[in-house]
Amino acid sequence: MIQYYFQNEQLGVINDDILSIGDSLNDTFDLIVTSPPYNVDIQYNSHDDDQSYEEYKKFSRDWLTVCYQVLKDDGRFCLNVPLDKNKGGQQSVGADFTTIAKSVGFNYHSTIVWNEGNISRRTAWGSWMSASSPYVIAPVELIIVLYKKQWKKNNREGVSDITKEEFMAWTNGLWEFNGESKKRIGHPAPFPLELPKRCIKLFSYVGDKVFDPFMGSGTTLISAAQHNRYAVGVDLDKDYCDLAINRMRDTLNWDQPELIPSFLYTEK
Repeated sequence: MIQYYFQNEQLGVINDDILSIGDSLNDTFDLIVTSPPYNVDIQYNSHDDDQSYEEYKKFSRDWLTVCYQVLKDDGRFCLNVPLDKNKGGQQSVGADFTTIAKSVGFNYHSTIVWNEGNISRRTAWGSWMSASSPYVIAPVELIIVLYKKQWKKNNREGVSDITKEEFMAWTNGLWEFNGESKKRIGHPAPFPLELPKRCIKLFSYVGDKVFDPFMGSGTTLISAAQHNRYAVGVDLDKDYCDLAINRMRDTLNWDQPELIPSFLYTEK
């Protein structure tokens, strides 16, 4: 059985390794929205973000397999990863994640390009003003959209809360909005609320169940609650779980006691 670090009637937080949660949550979720560790030596509290690329791909295959298992047959998966990286050698991160996800059973739907508008962080140029060995680095990230067995949702009576203007704008596969401040959030790799908001409203119904296997500062769970979905997040680090819970309390203005979410009573 899953041990919840925190629960209320809408959200659940699990302080554990995503690879250790077993099969208690299999076939539970309608949507996954997450951004995994990028393996670029970010200083997380409890995760080694400086593995060899082969080790990183194996780790990715393992947690993607868990994600496949926890989704319903018509479940979707929005995976935020870099397009590529040059730390430790040039690597086609987005393409590799797509290949690995398909190898564990996911079907590919589309890729959204997220332009953060953040070019100032660039520090690597390769051979300056020379054809010797220049680096070409696109200042964008990807949101790879995958699904389990079928793309069309089973629930024909589901309620969508997306507006006409949002639908028209967000089905354009180029999204432009700013990233999030590490200092403001207190986490080394946060993403902004706008990212899960768009994924949740575009790819799920009101009342659906959302999952984030790398919860971090709790952004996906906050967005899910704001838009009347249920959600569960997993994080290995206790301090990040506490950070996420405090952010949820502050952002969502909780005044209710902690309760076990009714949708988590399912016996597997």
